[in-house]
Amino acid sequence: MTRATTTGRYAEGDDDTTANANAEFGRRRFKRSPRHFDDRVTADGRNGWPVEAGRYRLVVSRACPWASRALISRRLLGLEGAISVGITDPIQDDRSWRFTLDESGRDPVLGIRYLSEAYDARETGYPGGVSVPAIVDVPTGKLVTNDFHHLTLDLATEWGALHREGAPDLYPEALRDEMDEVMDDIYQDVNNGVYRAGFATTQHEYEEACGAVFGRLAVITERLTDRRYLMGDTITEADIRLFTTLVRFDAVYHGHFKCNLYKLVENPVLWGYARDLYQTPGFGDTVDFDHIKRHYHQVLTGVNPNGITPLGPDLAAWLTPHHREELGGRPFGDGTPPGPVPAAEEVPAEGRP
Repeated sequence: MTRATTTGRYAEGDDDTTANANAEFGRRRFKRSPRHFDDRVTADGRNGWPVEAGRYRLVVSRACPWASRALISRRLLGLEGAISVGITDPIQDDRSWRFTLDESGRDPVLGIRYLSEAYDARETGYPGGVSVPAIVDVPTGKLVTNDFHHLTLDLATEWGALHREGAPDLYPEALRDEMDEVMDDIYQDVNNGVYRAGFATTQHEYEEACGAVFGRLAVITERLTDRRYLMGDTITEADIRLFTTLVRFDAVYHGHFKCNLYKLVENPVLWGYARDLYQTPGFGDTVDFDHIKRHYHQVLTGVNPNGITPLGPDLAAWLTPHHREELGGRPFGDGTPPGPVPAAEEVPAEGRP
């Protein structure tokens, strides 16, 4: 299968990770590129993009942790009918994220073969990376935003009029100051920290990044010892952001990115917490381990030149009892769980336990 080359227009989240990391491997410290398209879809349309059911398409890769945030948020909030989703192939070619999973290799709504076409429709000759998650305006085919930092927060707040009945409050106003601090620490040391460790080009850089990952995980472990979720008794955006790294930890970050002081399964608190979330509707039913493993091991050729994908770990353990309910709590607060996964969005059997 074709792998992305060092000159491909690829990116995860707000960076052009693979293109930069593979090309720059061995030359400089890993650094994320700034987000270029930071418009926001808002209730009042102040950026020119008003919330409107059916107008936008969310393009994601199930392999990407930043895109996974958006998938989980969309499902928890019941926005499946308001904003459609396009799933890209986990493996890119030189033009980056592609719709080869769809019939005839085109996204059935946007009619394009590559996400880069939506970027080009927005800005001709845009030289940066093509990132997911991305929101595309269906009528014009133009990219609206690739700002994953704000995207999920906007789904939780600006899209409120279109939330399902019983949707949880993922960004409670009374907790926002504390949440922002917690989420920033998680982003710097864990979400982005595993990449800094994986793409380190000197021993010092690697040890610094890896130490920060496990230092932060120690703080998080203590926080979660006597509370079910990061902010207390209910699920919030903070849990979504931590989960998307934890669910990939043993499958890719432990070995592939050398974050190997211990495995997730060796930390009883974090392993129980991660399984609790995985078994919660809206979390595990969006996770495709097959896409995750093939993407990281076959695309990141600077780290894994031969593109060999490991057989493990055993996924069945994700469905074992976690006992976190003994801490109490109400996962959805005053709300309710989301309904069944739409048939067209179910994760294929090879991607789940």
